[in-house]
Amino acid sequence: MSQSSLQEQREQRLRNLDSLVERGFDAYPYESRATHVAADLHAAHEGAVEGDAWPDERVIVAGRVMTLRGMGKVTFATLQDASGRIQAYFQRDALERYAALKKVDLGDWLEVEGTPFVTKTGELTVQADDFRPLVKSLRPLPDKFHGLTDKEQRYRQRYLDLMTDEEVRRAFTLRSRMMSMVRAHLESKGFLEVETPVLQSIPGGAEARPFTTHHNALDHEFHLRISLELYLKRLIVGGYDAVFEMGRNFRNEGISHKHNPEYTMLEAYWAGRDYLDVLTLVEAMYAEIVQALKGTTRITWQGHELDFTPPWPRVDYLGELAARSGMDVDPLDEDALRAWVKANVSADGAEEPLHEASLKRIYDKLYDRFVEPHLVGPVFVMDHPLAISPLAKEHRSRPGVVERFEPVAVGMELGNAFSELNDPIEQRRRFEAQMALREGGDDEAMRLDEEFLTALEYGMPPTAGLGLGIDRFAMLLADVPSIRDVILFPLLRPEE
Repeated sequence: MSQSSLQEQREQRLRNLDSLVERGFDAYPYESRATHVAADLHAAHEGAVEGDAWPDERVIVAGRVMTLRGMGKVTFATLQDASGRIQAYFQRDALERYAALKKVDLGDWLEVEGTPFVTKTGELTVQADDFRPLVKSLRPLPDKFHGLTDKEQRYRQRYLDLMTDEEVRRAFTLRSRMMSMVRAHLESKGFLEVETPVLQSIPGGAEARPFTTHHNALDHEFHLRISLELYLKRLIVGGYDAVFEMGRNFRNEGISHKHNPEYTMLEAYWAGRDYLDVLTLVEAMYAEIVQALKGTTRITWQGHELDFTPPWPRVDYLGELAARSGMDVDPLDEDALRAWVKANVSADGAEEPLHEASLKRIYDKLYDRFVEPHLVGPVFVMDHPLAISPLAKEHRSRPGVVERFEPVAVGMELGNAFSELNDPIEQRRRFEAQMALREGGDDEAMRLDEEFLTALEYGMPPTAGLGLGIDRFAMLLADVPSIRDVILFPLLRPEE
């Protein structure tokens, strides 16, 4: 719609508002007197048929006008509230201010009082004996047949997307219910929900670039957190035995169908347990939530069949990497691995040949290329190399790897879990190795956090830790192709 056409419609709607005020309506009432929402009315009259009526049942409904059809002496309107839609029916002979309906526009909020009945077409309807406008929409709604077709406009004006697309509303309702169920599941296991700082002096717990800000009063640079981990572990040191937090993380990285720089993460820490205990918790929790929300533990995501029924398959990180890449050397033999990479893996345009990169970067690139994109799952990838797991405990029976797993589905990492490293001396050594990587140019490598090491020196009991991406789980449940489809307001470049 052109700007001139939009302006003309806005001016006409303002004139309609003035006309409604002249007829005695309040332009902006302070409250709605609605007694019922659409879904409750439909549920209360389920099974009703043509001709059914309840003249003694008084109801007041309110909603946005999505359709409005005037036919001389009668008018039909469809009102949409948060629960769904209900039809309203107006008769000129029964309403003193019937003519005012001509000044009601699509998108306005309208309150209707009357009695329910079922029309000849079988639609539950409220027959109005009174009505009043609640608010005037000064801008026209998107085309009712096509909604918002431009993806960026959908994300930028999410309120219009929600207003016109029931599937969008369903996805976000599903996400909210899922988050409530995650909380309930953990609380049933004795976990305590806590909150930790978003502003951190040293951003730790993950390998990522942070967003940085300056605090004026303290005259100090702080960072938005990239992980919840290190503060939650402090609480285990402090004596809690099971804690979790569901909150926002911020990583200064790219945007893709599975990445948004601001996203929601669940992290949980469980004293006295190891990574296999958490693995059992994860597959049981996912299966319980999927069953509750979808009516089955088998769902479809973008054409892929996913079965969340426990137990999920387990695959060995190194074994899977060797098998899928055709590697004929021991992946833990660094010299042999670098030689194999030099001979078999192209540089893909990178400035630094992969075989000369850090061991962490080699593993990450090989895994991202040969393994993760090909896992449909859900599946647990088990026992990662120590070189890429600076916060995890070394495997009790396999040198060179750690006790770690990642749940993976349709080529997406859904989370991460460890038997947590609680040796402060070894943790310092690994932080120092990470700092050496930073000095070598890896700006995603972890920083050394002295305050965390101090806490660890007071003694953290054996602990299992878990991180799960809430947004990606929501993507699977809602069967949407992009993480932006389950984040109400994803990060966008500001409009000029």
